[in-house]
Amino acid sequence: MKIKFFIILSFLVFQNYYSQNTVKMVSEYGSKNDDINSMLLFQNIYSEKLTFESTDITGKFYEINLKEYKKGKLINTIKLFDLSIFEYLKIDTTFTSFKFLCKIENDELTIFIQSPQMYSDKKIFNLEKGKSQDYLLKDFQGNKVSLNVPLNEEFPILAIITPAKVKDEKSSYCDVAQSGVEPEKYWDKFEIPHYFVVSMKFK
Repeated sequence: MKIKFFIILSFLVFQNYYSQNTVKMVSEYGSKNDDINSMLLFQNIYSEKLTFESTDITGKFYEINLKEYKKGKLINTIKLFDLSIFEYLKIDTTFTSFKFLCKIENDELTIFIQSPQMYSDKKIFNLEKGKSQDYLLKDFQGNKVSLNVPLNEEFPILAIITPAKVKDEKSSYCDVAQSGVEPEKYWDKFEIPHYFVVSMKFK
């Protein structure tokens, strides 16, 4: 009886610890308006709305970074967005969100982030010459309703990638983004020579 009680107690403690140290993340691609989606597509603009929910994010800030990789090596890390620059931007509820937009055209990647409280400067990054049409913005959620992300460490939220060759020499983006492979290892697994990973952390 004591052993059974100990097992149940251990499970409850673990469940409570796990719930307190993760945040629910939901990614929504594009707009619910078909006309707006058509306009975004025409302009080569990709949009994701990301929402985060947890009682543990109240009183915290968040920071968004961009990491650039070439042949598996991290060559650049840029801070894109940081709420902690102003005290009044501290999260005051159990819910927060922002929109991530990027434009891919003429061998350039342009990134813009907007939260309900503020928005970022537009930042421009170089792409491989002549291959703009190969890059796409992808999330890691896939067909899942949501993902659990860590509260106390940096985690990836989006990737700007070129496709990987899969069976029958077909190109695939989803096989990369929803593979479960850590983004830092995309070169090792899929031989993607150049890509970007958008990461985030609460602080």
